[in-house]
Amino acid sequence: MPMAPEPANPPFDSSAFLASLTHRPGVYRMFSADDTVLYVGKAKDLRKRVSTYFGSKGHLPRTQALMAQTSRVEVTVTGTEHEALLLEHNLIKEYRPRFNVILRDDKSYPWIHVSTEQDFPRFELYRGARRGRGRFLGPWPSANTVRESLIQLQKLFRVRQCSESFFANRTRPCLQYQIQRCTAPCVGLITAADYQRDVADAILFLEGRNDSVLANLATRMEQAAAGLDYERAALLRDQIQLVRKIQAAQVINAPGMTDADVLGVQIRQGQACVSVLMIRGSRVLGSRSWFPRIAAGTEGAEVLSAFIAQHYFHASPPAEILVPAPLGDRSVLQSVLESKAGSRCRIRDRVRGTRSRWLEMAADNAAQGLSMRLAGTATLGAQFEQLAEALGLDEPPTRIECFDISHTAGEETVAACVVFGPEGPIKSDYRRFNIKDIEPGDDYAAITQAVTRRYTRVRSGEAPLPGLILIDGGSGQADRAYGVLEELQFGDVPLLGVAKGPARRAGEEKLVLPRGRGRIELPADSPALHLIQQIRDEAHRFAITGHRQRRAQSRRTSSLAAIPGLGPQRRSALLREFGGLQGIVQAGVSDLARVRGISRTLAQRIYDHLHGGTP
Repeated sequence: MPMAPEPANPPFDSSAFLASLTHRPGVYRMFSADDTVLYVGKAKDLRKRVSTYFGSKGHLPRTQALMAQTSRVEVTVTGTEHEALLLEHNLIKEYRPRFNVILRDDKSYPWIHVSTEQDFPRFELYRGARRGRGRFLGPWPSANTVRESLIQLQKLFRVRQCSESFFANRTRPCLQYQIQRCTAPCVGLITAADYQRDVADAILFLEGRNDSVLANLATRMEQAAAGLDYERAALLRDQIQLVRKIQAAQVINAPGMTDADVLGVQIRQGQACVSVLMIRGSRVLGSRSWFPRIAAGTEGAEVLSAFIAQHYFHASPPAEILVPAPLGDRSVLQSVLESKAGSRCRIRDRVRGTRSRWLEMAADNAAQGLSMRLAGTATLGAQFEQLAEALGLDEPPTRIECFDISHTAGEETVAACVVFGPEGPIKSDYRRFNIKDIEPGDDYAAITQAVTRRYTRVRSGEAPLPGLILIDGGSGQADRAYGVLEELQFGDVPLLGVAKGPARRAGEEKLVLPRGRGRIELPADSPALHLIQQIRDEAHRFAITGHRQRRAQSRRTSSLAAIPGLGPQRRSALLREFGGLQGIVQAGVSDLARVRGISRTLAQRIYDHLHGGTP
């Protein structure tokens, strides 16, 4: 006997459903015909809120599109609106409905970790759960801002940033001590008490309490002068001047302001950008942008509400969050954030003075970020994002530097460094290095010298630090370069060796991580690999051009430069007269003597030198 078919789901009766709804708070879910969750929302009063979807006409296009696809609605009643917000957040994270604003999961903010439990604490960039010992300062908008701040700390307070293994195995001061960026606690050149005072001042500086730092330094300077230790007093005086110089350079500041995040939002062409301007310790640390997924017709206030809920539920909210317009659920968002943080957190939109200027700045950053996003969907900016994803970087690099070595059988070795940003090559920052005092053809020594010279200048503050370093070479070159970076305490900067494939064909490159950490495999059609190839090829072009110029100049002048009495002006006169070194070699003594400034005796000396002493 045939079985009766299962009854189909009865059609959704909105009138009966609404009549049965409670006025209590809760969460509602809208489903499509195939049981896909289309939208998740919360409500203080479920009946009133859900009824608006089935009530009067004149809905926004986004709501009309949602209702056209909705076949049924389910609700979950909660005890409070606070609980409804938390449940909504969890359901959005689980189902990622297409009509909700969805914030892509991003890496956590970086922090500065200070190992305060040690006699000689280390300052380092840190990500992850802050459960270990020591002090955590932050958060910071990006790893680059952390690195720049650490460079400032070494200039001002000469605190160490080296790894524990590096610190424990030193028998003599490293390069940091030589360039006056560390006081060499590893070999006992500073006492623990003096070092701890420097650490305390460095922490005050990071917290934005520069006046306290200056007061401490002034007291110590006066004590040193009173004790007739004038050399120490002079060092402290220079330190005070440097702190004041850096303080003056921080033209964007907010004296007396609490920690705050300032939010700006822009929506255009179906895409949204939320920019967060971070203010900590009365200083603007920088900004960071997010690009949440939105449905057509989503408004800015809804984007900001969703951003605050999804972002700060997993981060440490500051004392203030400034927004450009009122949020309908401000009070419940504020309540949830305060309960999660265990401290006061206010969401404010009606502000004046300094705070209103921060809102304008955040709006400008959001507009700029969205414009770059829209313009960069098929350009270099998108490749930078894909490269970060392919290499597992915490964030897309804003600056990539690539090194290459060029020589002919070891002759006239030249190293080149090219620089790329999301806007393309930054040619004003390109550099060449004439490599000296190495064995001809020793590429390892050449890359060591070039990287040392380049990043010693970066450590001195003469150039910005890149977010990624490429080395044209295999594991040997990558290891040598990493060793230099580690000694300069830039070991956390991502570095990658780009080794040519067996047939040297594009697409067969091997991407090598230093210290035997393995390789990264990218398909030949990967946009990230294409970007690496483009930067590597530009470094090769720049290096070989410099090498050819140096080699040509050497061949024109080196043999003449060794002749006594033949200075630069006379050499130039000879080269102009005979059109180059080959013409001088072919000339006789009488021909040489006719050149202005060349005597008969000097002409004979030139001729003998070029012809091995044969008249």
